Amino acid sequence: MKIVIMAGGKGSRLWPRSVEDRPKQFLALTSEETMLQLTYRRLVRIVPSRQIYVVTAALYRALVMEQLPELDEGKIITEPVQRDTGPCVALSALHFLRQDDDEVLVMMPSDQHIPNILALYEALSKAEAIAESSRSIVTLGIVPARPETNYGYIMTSETDSIEGARKVTSFVEKPDMEAAIKLVQLPNVYWNSGIIVWKPSTIAHSMEEHQPELWSALAGGGMAPETEYAALPKISVDYAILEKANNLFTIPFRYEWEDLGSWASLERVREEEADANGNIVHGVVHALESSNNIIFAEGRKTIVIGADDLIIVSTAEGLLICHKSKEPFLKSFVQHVEQQGGGVG
Repeated sequence: MKIVIMAGGKGSRLWPRSVEDRPKQFLALTSEETMLQLTYRRLVRIVPSRQIYVVTAALYRALVMEQLPELDEGKIITEPVQRDTGPCVALSALHFLRQDDDEVLVMMPSDQHIPNILALYEALSKAEAIAESSRSIVTLGIVPARPETNYGYIMTSETDSIEGARKVTSFVEKPDMEAAIKLVQLPNVYWNSGIIVWKPSTIAHSMEEHQPELWSALAGGGMAPETEYAALPKISVDYAILEKANNLFTIPFRYEWEDLGSWASLERVREEEADANGNIVHGVVHALESSNNIIFAEGRKTIVIGADDLIIVSTAEGLLICHKSKEPFLKSFVQHVEQQGGGVG
C-alpha cells in the first residue's frame, strides 16, 4: 500500500502558534521534530519510504521539501490552492490513475499522535486487504476514551461486518457535550480518525457517483487537472463521499490516539510535563497562584498571576487569552476576524 500524508490545512484551532504561513503540521508541538516529520518518521518504520507521498498546498511545498529533504520531489502532490479534503483526495487519486497505478492508498492526516505504530500497521494491513479485494472504503474508527466535542463520530452496525471491519451506518457531526456523553456509552460508536483506505479507482468511482461535477472538472483537465482546481468547491471528503457511501467500513482502533488540532489535545499529550499546579508552560513563564493553565510564551518573558483554566499564548503573530471551556469557539472566531480584515493568521 501507499500512504499519502495530507499536509495542506491551516490549523486555525492552534492560533496564534499555528498561522497560515506556517500551520501546525510544520511546527514542533510535542518534541523537537515537527508534526509532519514525526508522522513521516513513524510511517517509514512500517512501509518503504518509496511508498510514502505528501499532498500539500503550493503555499507549503517549499516547507515540505525543507522539513523532509529525503523525500523525492516526485512524491509531493501539489494543490494549487487549498480546497479542503474532498478535492485533495480526488487530486491524489488522479495522480496515481494517470500513471495506471491502482494500488491501495492510505490517506492520513499529518498531525495525529499515534505512538503505537505497530498497532497502526496491523489495522492498516487489515484495511488494505478489504480495500484491495472489493470496491470498499475502509476507515479507522478510534474507540472513544472520553466524551469529546471536537471530533466527529462514526456509528456502525453491531452485526454487519467483514474481516474484522464493521459496516458504517451513519456519521455524527461534532456533538455538544450532552450528546457526546450519550454517544460514548454505545458499543458501536467510534471517533472519526480521518484515516481512509481505498484504491484510486474506488475514489474515482465514488466521485463519479456522488460528486460528478467536481470529478468531471478535474478529470476533464487531461494531464494537468490542477488548472481546474481553483474553481472547485471547498468540501470535506466526509461530505463529498463518506456520508453518502454504502460501501463504507471501519476498523476499530483501541490504542492511544490524538488529533493534535487544538490546545486541549496538545495538553493531553504533554500532561506529564505539567508543574505541581497543573500548568503546562513553554518559554520563560512565571506563574503565581495559577493552576491548570496552558501558557505558551514565544520570545518574551511572561508573568501570570491568579489565573486558572486558561489558554494563554503569546507569539509574534498575536496574543490569545481563552478560557478552556470556550476553546471550541476559537476556530470560527479566528475565521470571523480574518473575514473582517483583522489580519489573524
